[in-house]
Amino acid sequence: MAKRLIPSLNRVLVEKLVQPKKSAGGILLPETSKQLNSAKVVAVGPGDRDKDGKLIPVALKEGDTVLLPEYGGLEVKLAADKEYLLFRENDILGTLVD
Repeated sequence: MAKRLIPSLNRVLVEKLVQPKKSAGGILLPETSKQLNSAKVVAVGPGDRDKDGKLIPVALKEGDTVLLPEYGGLEVKLAADKEYLLFRENDILGTLVD
């Protein structure tokens, strides 16, 4: 049974993108190769409130590819084979665009 998590406030649930262990030509890549720490946005919260009580919506949307900091985030187990992390919106470094 799959669980669905809807983040609260300005939190963002992301699924870490797994970097390939082999190149297109079949060469094994070392673990130390520098790869972007990227993830796909799975769910976003409604946003945070300012001091007047107005809702400030989250700028990210489901499906965005984002750049994560090297450390941080809360690991969430929703499926055995996927790695999910929960971040605050302002902890995410940026959006990756093709």
